[in-house]
Amino acid sequence: MDYKDASLSVQERTQDLLGRMTTEEKIGQLIQPMGWKTYVKEADGTVQVTDEFKKDIVEGGIGSLYGTLRADPWTEVTLETGLTPRQGAVAINEIQRYAMENSRLGIPILFGEECSHGHMAIGATVFPVPLAVGSAWNTELYRKMCEAIAVETRSQGGAATYSPVLDVVRDPRWGRTEECFAEDPYLIGELAVEAIKGLQGDRLDSNRTIVATLKHFAAYGSSEGGRNAAPVHMGLRELHEVDLLPFKKAVRAGACSVMTAYNEIDGVPCTSSSYLLNDLLREQWGFNGFVITDFGAIQMLVNGHNTAENGEQAVAQSLKAGVDMEMSGYMYRKHLGQALSQGLIEQKDLDTAVMRVLDMKFRLGLFEQPFVDPDFAERVIGCEEHIQLARKVAQEGIILLKNEDNTLPLGKTGTKLAVIGPNANHVYNQLGDYTSPQPRGQIVTVLDGITSKLGADTGKVLYAPGCRIKGDSREGFAQALACAEEADTIIMVMGGSSSRDFGEGTIDLRTGASVVTDDPWNDMECGEGIDRSSLNLMGVQLELVQEVHKLGKPVIVVYINGRPIAEPWIDEHAHAIVEAWYPGQEGGNAIADILFGDVNPGRLTISIPKHVGQLPVNYNGKRTRGKRYLETDLVPQYPFGFGLSYTEFKYENVRVVPEVIGPDDEAEVQVEVTNKGAVAGNEVVQLYITDVSASVTRSEISLKGFRKIHLEPGQTQTVTFPVQKEHLELIDSRLQPVVEPGEFRLMVGSSSRDCTACSLHIQKVGVEV
Repeated sequence: MDYKDASLSVQERTQDLLGRMTTEEKIGQLIQPMGWKTYVKEADGTVQVTDEFKKDIVEGGIGSLYGTLRADPWTEVTLETGLTPRQGAVAINEIQRYAMENSRLGIPILFGEECSHGHMAIGATVFPVPLAVGSAWNTELYRKMCEAIAVETRSQGGAATYSPVLDVVRDPRWGRTEECFAEDPYLIGELAVEAIKGLQGDRLDSNRTIVATLKHFAAYGSSEGGRNAAPVHMGLRELHEVDLLPFKKAVRAGACSVMTAYNEIDGVPCTSSSYLLNDLLREQWGFNGFVITDFGAIQMLVNGHNTAENGEQAVAQSLKAGVDMEMSGYMYRKHLGQALSQGLIEQKDLDTAVMRVLDMKFRLGLFEQPFVDPDFAERVIGCEEHIQLARKVAQEGIILLKNEDNTLPLGKTGTKLAVIGPNANHVYNQLGDYTSPQPRGQIVTVLDGITSKLGADTGKVLYAPGCRIKGDSREGFAQALACAEEADTIIMVMGGSSSRDFGEGTIDLRTGASVVTDDPWNDMECGEGIDRSSLNLMGVQLELVQEVHKLGKPVIVVYINGRPIAEPWIDEHAHAIVEAWYPGQEGGNAIADILFGDVNPGRLTISIPKHVGQLPVNYNGKRTRGKRYLETDLVPQYPFGFGLSYTEFKYENVRVVPEVIGPDDEAEVQVEVTNKGAVAGNEVVQLYITDVSASVTRSEISLKGFRKIHLEPGQTQTVTFPVQKEHLELIDSRLQPVVEPGEFRLMVGSSSRDCTACSLHIQKVGVEV
């Protein structure tokens, strides 16, 4: 059998295998059932495959399994019923072995796992969420994080991940804001390229690399009202210039898989858009991989979008549009055969999708190396190197928004601290959505981090939860105020939660102790499917901060959350404000590192409004965005790129060389940056470009470069940015990228609001430069 001959090309092997398959076996390769339902964990820790899985293998096989090692309340896999890193690898081997030994052709299964900010399996490292990763502005650090995620996933047998998320956030009320990097397509695109490098590496047939899946294709972050999967109202030109840009960069970097979005664009569901999946992705961009749906998306064509009358029409629409694999597997399994017999699809449509899936399995080396080494999985998953990397990413992604009278950094001696708030010592509230169950000892809370920082002097740290994220109970106020009365400085850890019900019970607000009740409290106010109509703190959190503030002591507010918080009173009255997003398992240590000045904080990648009524308030809105509101202006409270430092940086001698170029030529922007402060620090130097006049309306400014540098006190560094075609071009009415002659303003600075400008002129074609 040629397909088993590793000396032949992938194409030859794929063609040979395809020619041996029945229609039922072909359809089987396009489905992806829920993997955690394929096994049962016995009392002794061993794994047995289920009868239903055995039946599926006999009746045509299964091409892929979703979330076999996923553990969370949705899967109902807990710390007790779930698998350790070693057990997970053994289980994957058992499932794979059964599938290969009991199917006619022995085709291996492709295991797909969730890895947005760490492999979603018990024991794996929990990194900060993507919104925090973006706030680090450090592409190299993110690539290392992706390498760690890839090796932890592949070591257990996972060969594909459903990340990175490349959606451009337009409305932060959207619950999935935490899963995104930014509101800016250029920054997202740069991180996307590093994700491909880190996840896929130089070759896929390695025990350290996995297939990256770009999602959600496309414009998922631009939904109506910030509501998940709502319609998108957008013209094609804007779609190409903004929302598609990160995907295009990632495809060119070699991404091997793409996931369709739930939403529709101008009335066409992405799951059945031949324009997106065939015309654009494959023909124009040259994508050489396979397309998978989001969970249950094809069913939405019948019940939701209603572009199909029945299941046969729905699967035909998706398959012919370019969808190769269905996550959940229900619609393709049930209706593809009928769609073929009814003539809604042709054999070549089915064969094309199957070839793409088989091609990827050969490229992954699954036919030669279908099994994994449990010893290796046990060594690398959650290892100390990855824990320290998680801390580093969290450190660089935390932002200092306010620091009145140098309240921060804190001293490590002579001060009694009160650590108060619902997120001060809650394990799951700092981890974000798509997180597995965690043993308490693996997570460092803010209270843990501060206590550890002060070492033996722990008697100077007082703690009270004060209140919950949601709800109107004030029974914890008295204890919180008593702690604050004793302290010199109060650290209030407030915000939100994407924590699903992990069964950890609740907290006694009067003592801070964990208690188990028959009615466990769920504070989830962010995450997938949890969209909001406002951006204020929920419950009585603001009231608690106000009561503590009345004591007249320094109040530091630390936000742990998955979307921006708009609280004008806190912006005005808090002495210092720290935005930590969901910082992952090492978040408490990282926040303590920031509070005590051991590291310098990061920069915003999403604008924070003064009030939800300002939305959209993205920094790169059109210059024709309209007039101000009666009650307020259009200026955000904290702009894109903003973040305070513990030192002071000065920008001098901004210049562009040469000042006049042709449309295909390159220039270089140079700036001298000096650390004028007394301590070393990191600075994110940002380049923005404005097209002064163009044939179509353009954004006021657009990010086109950034460099993160480290400077010692008194040190000066000349930072340079290339200015190339891709930085200057616009998408014209024919949807083609062009560089138009005229003047461009190039601005360099520390945020989108604080820049120094110079000018670059583009000559017309044929004019001597």
